[in-house]
Amino acid sequence: MRKALGILVLLLVVAGVTALASEGFLTAYNLENLCRRTALFGILAVGAGIVIMAGGIDLSTGSVVCLAGCLLPWLLVSEGWSPTAAVAAVLGLGVIVGLFQGALVAWGRLQPFLVTLCGLLFYRGLARGITDDQTQGFRGGFDGLRSLATGRIPVPGLTDLDAFEGASAFAIPAPVASLAAIAVLAAIILRFTVWGRWLLAVGRNPQAAAYSGIPVAWVTLSAFAAGAVLSAYGGMLFVLDVGSAQPADFGNFYELYAIAAAVLGGCSLRGGEGSVAGIVVGAALMQVLRNAIVLVERIPDNVEYAVIGAVILVGVLADELVRRLARRRGGTLRGAA
Repeated sequence: MRKALGILVLLLVVAGVTALASEGFLTAYNLENLCRRTALFGILAVGAGIVIMAGGIDLSTGSVVCLAGCLLPWLLVSEGWSPTAAVAAVLGLGVIVGLFQGALVAWGRLQPFLVTLCGLLFYRGLARGITDDQTQGFRGGFDGLRSLATGRIPVPGLTDLDAFEGASAFAIPAPVASLAAIAVLAAIILRFTVWGRWLLAVGRNPQAAAYSGIPVAWVTLSAFAAGAVLSAYGGMLFVLDVGSAQPADFGNFYELYAIAAAVLGGCSLRGGEGSVAGIVVGAALMQVLRNAIVLVERIPDNVEYAVIGAVILVGVLADELVRRLARRRGGTLRGAA
């Protein structure tokens, strides 16, 4: 929780500096777009965080987003499926992907990095093959389904933001509701259920967890399944938001944003540590940083990935520093005793 509070303070500082440096930051349009992007990437980050807390890593997030984002309009438009059947099929595919990767890690004893790196290549190639590498879109239809991503929820008392230049109306984007529901459910499961305690125990020390009677393989399997399902759901929301997907580049590098948000939010890359609240705040910080790069004229747009890489590196270094300090303090206390 301390890490979450620390990253929240950093978020407020970055947002304040960006607001001072650019008049466009506090417009209703920009704030709504920022909330929408934070929610979309936050869903991916929660999935990535669950896998990381279980002691794994998922590099296939962006490719699963691509596969889900391309398959949904392809099934609806090209194959004529109903929205219910298409959504169920895409989410079911996410379950299969997660179970497949989790089985290779849990029972195949393969490294999560290698398994999901192969998945990164395979799922994007599968999407390109199924769609014949053609852009997939909704052709102006399915407005009801698309409202899951494009809809706006009016906020009583915030219908007029004349204090912000260029702003006339503000509403909460629909994806924020999805993120809120997912985050609350994930937080409850991690904090108050046996599975949540098992997940953190497996992440801290899988051997000790196994000796304690925890079904390590099944916990690992379910963690990867949860991460892949959230990636698939996020992929559907992304394509419902933008309206089309090109399999060659849709979802590129999204796994970096998800992992960076999880690490910044307090998830240790060694596993066994993290909080959903911290992950959501980390996702918000990543999007505010991206927004600052776009809005602040003195920052060139082409350094975006450099900023992301630097942020991940800082998060890893901070995590290692905290662990070393904790070890030294523990050793000092034991020596004093």
